[in-house]
Amino acid sequence: MSDSDNLAIRRKPVQARSRERVDSILTHATHIINDNGVDATSMSAIARSSSMSLASLYRYFPNKSSIIRAIAEQHVEKLEQVLREQLSEDGPVEIINTVLDIYYQFYRDEPAYKAIWSGVEAMPELQALDLRELYSNAEDIDRFLARQYPQLGETERRSASLMLPRTCGSMLRLAVTMPDDEAVLLVDELKRMVRAYLFSLVNEKGSGSLS
Repeated sequence: MSDSDNLAIRRKPVQARSRERVDSILTHATHIINDNGVDATSMSAIARSSSMSLASLYRYFPNKSSIIRAIAEQHVEKLEQVLREQLSEDGPVEIINTVLDIYYQFYRDEPAYKAIWSGVEAMPELQALDLRELYSNAEDIDRFLARQYPQLGETERRSASLMLPRTCGSMLRLAVTMPDDEAVLLVDELKRMVRAYLFSLVNEKGSGSLS
């Protein structure tokens, strides 16, 4: 076995341990932020919860903002995966109900989601991530609409693909701040609004019903 092979073998477990340590830090930070909010969460508290020194924590993350961004990126990745899976399986009627329900449950139950994303306007890092998520979701929806309704023009389709995730995301983030009974009603109204919009869009172009 060559020296380079030995070096590769030694590096692999170190990298795996680093990845595990990062995951552990983010898990502990997520629960602290969920319980206390972003402003009341400190690097010292994250280090203590992660059973590591503050100096060690700084070797993985230079500041609290970098931890928040890493958690937010996990949220985005999970939601993007859910959307892509459902868009590949459901038709237009099912997709509205299924995706909005899944997203609402995620927004409500995912640890630290509400605490982090309620302050998106105050954090440039999250603004950029939020915009990236919007355009990524819009591309997926655009492909879905093109497949379901080839009669739609590209301009109308792209506008709808941007408007739907932005509007729905804003309303769902509002819903999670409300009492459960009011939130459910709001989500139901959002579903009706989206169905009505898509129905109007496809029928203006002679594309038929949503089914």
